[in-house]
Amino acid sequence: CVTGLSSQHVAERFQHSPGTITRYSKAMLAFFSGEQFYASQVQFPTNNTPISTMITSDPCFQFFQDCIGAVDGTHI
Repeated sequence: CVTGLSSQHVAERFQHSPGTITRYSKAMLAFFSGEQFYASQVQFPTNNTPISTMITSDPCFQFFQDCIGAVDGTHI
């Protein structure tokens, strides 16, 4: 789903028009954000969700240990 490339580059790679790539990208976005998929597959962590030791042993963890969420780079 994520390539980091423009639709022009993806179109060239898969030999389709940019319009086709954009149409399929929009269809995938609609599917993954739709109620049927999102409600059954997306689960937010709770206070009881365990944190991996790989995360807690990271030296940068001390700055984010009390963070309860992040939106667009803003940590709450």
